[in-house]
Amino acid sequence: MRSNLVLTLIGDDRPGLVDALSEAIATHGGNWEESRMAHLAGKFAGVLRVSLPSDAQPALEAALSELEGRRGLRIVVESSERVGGGAELQRMRLEVVGNDHEGIVRDLAHALAARKINVEELQTSTEDAPMAGGQLFKATVMLGMPAGVSADALRDTLEDLADDLMVDVHLDPVD
Repeated sequence: MRSNLVLTLIGDDRPGLVDALSEAIATHGGNWEESRMAHLAGKFAGVLRVSLPSDAQPALEAALSELEGRRGLRIVVESSERVGGGAELQRMRLEVVGNDHEGIVRDLAHALAARKINVEELQTSTEDAPMAGGQLFKATVMLGMPAGVSADALRDTLEDLADDLMVDVHLDPVD
């Protein structure tokens, strides 16, 4: 039997962190299934899903604990029995672009949560605005919409919100 683990990690960014982590996983018969990792403000942060033989899980957790001490990482390990499955959701991609200011993510998240729409993936960034000065905010949000939620109604809601936030939004289905 195989176990599925979700690991979250953070630590000072430096070469060799992914190498050390992947070595520990492979040494214990684990398979690196999927991940999202990034350099943020001098820190290396990530989340990944690993599958491995169930009887190897305690040894991997011990190796990860040792890695925390040697590499200065903080690693949280959570077991997950669910991989995929669940209610069928319509996948949508939301793109947001506008002048950066406080509250954009909060207001978008409120609008989505009020409609029981799941944020499955969120990527945000800021960059220098080329012509206007200041910072430009960009977000890509992968959404899971439950049956009964109209994409047209969501689009109307997001466009109204975009006017209030002074951002552009684009909502498209994902194939």
